[in-house]
Amino acid sequence: MRAVVMGGTSGIGLAVAEALAADGAEVIVTGRDPGRLAAVTERVTAAERLDATAYDDVRGFFARIGELDHLVLAFSPGAVGMGALGEITIDQVKAGFEGKLFPYLVAIQAARVTGSITMISASSARAALPGTVTFAAVNGAVERIVSPLAAELAPVRVNAVSPGVVDTPWWSFLPEEQRRAQFAATASSLPAGRVGRPEDVAAAVRYLVGATYVTGTILPVDGGFTVA
Repeated sequence: MRAVVMGGTSGIGLAVAEALAADGAEVIVTGRDPGRLAAVTERVTAAERLDATAYDDVRGFFARIGELDHLVLAFSPGAVGMGALGEITIDQVKAGFEGKLFPYLVAIQAARVTGSITMISASSARAALPGTVTFAAVNGAVERIVSPLAAELAPVRVNAVSPGVVDTPWWSFLPEEQRRAQFAATASSLPAGRVGRPEDVAAAVRYLVGATYVTGTILPVDGGFTVA
């Protein structure tokens, strides 16, 4: 099995890469940070520096590596666009799309996939949280393209995993104490009683990679957030 995990050097993407490698897959990860790439090199088959927003580079990467079984898209522009709509700029909203949805689409266009494509979205796509309009728009768009792509790209399977609050470096914009308080408050409101871990999401991706009769699905991995 040959898999590419884009955004595979940190957080959820790294956990996915490690889980697939543990299953014996040939795993190629991409990322932008040289330090993170160096740290993951020995845990996967290959780690390549690639900016997913450099579309020609993405196309060149996939042309060079050839056919693959599974593609996992797990990158994010971070907390760009967080805040009430009246307090953020349209450029910040655009940056949200340019950092996630558009690179996802370019990668899907360019990759020669034979098995499955799994996208990481977020539960903000289906939540009613003030200050998350940008996240809802971007991740809602990611989730909405799953069904038509599953039909269009068949027999390649297309799915998405939709995490809730997961303890990853994405939250590094908050000071440590504030972050821990946020996690504690979130955990107390969830049926699962805790925030997520990257390996929780990786397990869902691993399932979808191997679930040959599952396509067009959005799998929530949010501790019950969207039903609480």
